[in-house]
Amino acid sequence: MCIYGYVRVSTKKQKVERQIANIKKEYPNAAIIEESYTGTSMDRPKWNKLVKVLKPGDIVVFDEVSRMARNAQEGFETYLELYNKGIDLIFLKEHYVDTEVFRQTLNNKVALTGTEVDCILQGVNEYLMILAKKQIEIAFNTAAQEVEYLHMRVSEGIARRKAEGKPVGRAEGSIIETKKAKQAKQEIMKHSKDFNGSLNDLDCMKLIGISRNSFYKYKRQLRTALEQQEA
Repeated sequence: MCIYGYVRVSTKKQKVERQIANIKKEYPNAAIIEESYTGTSMDRPKWNKLVKVLKPGDIVVFDEVSRMARNAQEGFETYLELYNKGIDLIFLKEHYVDTEVFRQTLNNKVALTGTEVDCILQGVNEYLMILAKKQIEIAFNTAAQEVEYLHMRVSEGIARRKAEGKPVGRAEGSIIETKKAKQAKQEIMKHSKDFNGSLNDLDCMKLIGISRNSFYKYKRQLRTALEQQEA
């Protein structure tokens, strides 16, 4: 049995770290498959390759159901195809449509009695199957609608800012700074001998607890900011 975590983003500007962190939290040994493609393209080479190597009993974990397919119809068809092959699918944000839940629903069929009542019981069992499949369809449809709604809100926001004469997007060369990065820069300014402190680079990195790449990136940004102030 192999456990895979499949993560996907629609554009190369988006990041997969959140999806990976969520999967690794629940399944630390999962082999992560990363994919980046646009919503208008059906070409997902890594996903297609993964599907070919999956064996009965293997598990594929998704952060959410929308990461599995491009649209609701594709998602529902793929779900049933993999389920019928014995592949377990787990959706961290929608556990109610995990294949295990679907399997339990089908296994809870009412036993036939060999009497005239079986006609009614057969109808009940068929109804349970319809309900289970409908639940899956609803999950994929809801995910698709949420993505469409988000795109609509973004487009409306851009159009509104343009109409108001406000800038759209991030200014060229500007840096989005996280709270963690801001704190690290403050510590560098305080402790690095290149600024206001007395520590060399290695000791400063150890004290602050950041990676070498981050340390030197922040130092470059600090120097640039200081040069701009002095200009």
